[in-house]
Amino acid sequence: MLSVAEARAQVLALCRPTGTETVPLDKAHGRVLAAPVVAGRAQPPFAASAMDGYAVRGAEMRPGTTFTVIGTAPAGAAFAGTVGPGEAVRIFTGAPLPAGTDRILIQEDAIRTGARITVGPNPDPAPYVRPAGADFRVGATLAPPRVLGPGDIALAAAMNCPALCVARKPVVALIPTGDELVMPGGAPRPDQIVSSNNFGLAALLRDAGAETRLLPIARDSRAALSAVLALAEGADVIVTLGGASVGDHDLVQSTATEAGLDLSFYKIAMRPGKPLMAGRLGAQVLIGLPGNPVSAMVCGRLFICPLIAQMTGLCSDDPTRTAILSAPLPANGPRQHFMRARRGPDGTVRAFQRQDSALLSVLQAADCLVVRPAYAPALGIGAPVETLDLAWGRGPNPNISYEDVDRLDTYQEQD
Repeated sequence: MLSVAEARAQVLALCRPTGTETVPLDKAHGRVLAAPVVAGRAQPPFAASAMDGYAVRGAEMRPGTTFTVIGTAPAGAAFAGTVGPGEAVRIFTGAPLPAGTDRILIQEDAIRTGARITVGPNPDPAPYVRPAGADFRVGATLAPPRVLGPGDIALAAAMNCPALCVARKPVVALIPTGDELVMPGGAPRPDQIVSSNNFGLAALLRDAGAETRLLPIARDSRAALSAVLALAEGADVIVTLGGASVGDHDLVQSTATEAGLDLSFYKIAMRPGKPLMAGRLGAQVLIGLPGNPVSAMVCGRLFICPLIAQMTGLCSDDPTRTAILSAPLPANGPRQHFMRARRGPDGTVRAFQRQDSALLSVLQAADCLVVRPAYAPALGIGAPVETLDLAWGRGPNPNISYEDVDRLDTYQEQD
């Protein structure tokens, strides 16, 4: 069996860039910038007033000095003339500084009588002028690649860029497999379960930057699986859920091989998620995930999210960070274990005792994974461990406590 690191490297080796497209600025949030955004003008493009007040010559502004107000400069309408000695222009925030002035007497420090103002006894010493280009200059660049957040969008708009070149979202087709599955809202028989992997993975991969296609459940026959695989035409990545093992009803590998799959690997030395395969099916990446829901979600986080990142030009590195245990851990077995865990308010971390790969309630309550190497020794409270954020969005359900999910005090071995 491959190590997680080896399997991850092989998955990423299957990657092909998605290419680019241009989208309007109001559609660019959350997309991956693929080309530099270059400012064609400075911001502000002129020296501007930072406060409401009066534009004057700074050398003349002393307590008791009187100026004659010769005009007004609102934002968007510059004063056309030049301000001479002893003169001032009424000015508002954002308006261009009139020629001949270099300072703003804020209105709180001015005493106005008709067309004249007098500087108060203790004027604010700040000039209240925003120099031209104080924010950015012509040629300033917003560099790719980056996931465009609200600040990036605001900056690109200020740079006067109405559309941005972004990476095309990878299209991921999700295929649940198995006669035991019914869609949510259906009427499952006593021997069936409701399909959850496809919906959870679709949400995870959309958050990672993909466009997802939920395909019908492929029943346990080669004909049914082949028909649903055909529906994935045009997708960049095909993800099958279940049926990737070698049992009598696990048909994904053999059916995909008949369709032309070039298999890269099968089986990984990890928990949860040992029965995982990957390869290329023509121009598409095919990843076969385990059927257990937690295994599928954890493998999606470990392998497919980095693949999406790399396809869109982002760094696919997935660094862990060290945390301190608030509860002991037993020794680990021969496979690297990614244990569902939650961080405490003090930054310590506790792995849930129930690690069965069918327990979605435990996964939902977790906000990170404790990464245990193969054959790692038992650890006590206060020991350091490596953790990997799950990034489920808004975090774990605050109404679920450790006591709710720790009903068993033995670690489960099932994948």
